[in-house]
Amino acid sequence: MEPLERARLSVDKFFESSSNVVCAESITQSIVGKQGKAAYREESRYTYQVETTSASGSIKLKEFREARKIAFRDPARTLLVTNGFASLLLIVHSTYEASYQFEPGEEQTVDGVTLQEFRFKAIPGGASPAALQLRGKSYPLPLSGSVWIDKRSGAITRLTAAVDSSLKDLGLQGMSSDIHYSLIQFHDPEEAYWMPASASIDVETPLQHWRNVHRFTGYRRFKATIEVEMGKAE
Repeated sequence: MEPLERARLSVDKFFESSSNVVCAESITQSIVGKQGKAAYREESRYTYQVETTSASGSIKLKEFREARKIAFRDPARTLLVTNGFASLLLIVHSTYEASYQFEPGEEQTVDGVTLQEFRFKAIPGGASPAALQLRGKSYPLPLSGSVWIDKRSGAITRLTAAVDSSLKDLGLQGMSSDIHYSLIQFHDPEEAYWMPASASIDVETPLQHWRNVHRFTGYRRFKATIEVEMGKAE
């Protein structure tokens, strides 16, 4: 389980570094037809940032999006709104260590890097970092899936998560997500962090199938400075 422990440290580093990083986000919201192809879609672009706060020993994430291009909204269409998936990394965080059971899967080598898969499933009664917002109510999601971890560094390169059939009483037939991460090089100082590159989310009901694809590019770091001018004593 050593790679998993390294991954917990890597996730801590991600949340520490992500709050001073912004990027460009493009979102494609689709209604999927019977042939698996998009029957309708809308595209938008934003400047995206995640803010991390720690209160009472728990981590909370807040997303900020500044619109760059807003898609035309067809009032006759109901589309899926997806956000907060950056919080799925909390599945590996020590805060949720008691909420998920992990077991090692297969190893694979990608571009000379050895990746260890760990399969996870929710422990009944445990907390979840993800929730479904439906008709003004929030329903915690019992997630299961896999994470792929760089055995040497502990970096998470991919995370997949899905919801089983336990939420069918809400009309939810299936929900899945697939998130890929890339190593981003920053300068001044020279540092590299694994950041989200893409996220695909599918949600199905007996009557509808939605798919949203988020892509993240143009990462840049910013520094906040505060200037204080002291008044002179009279």
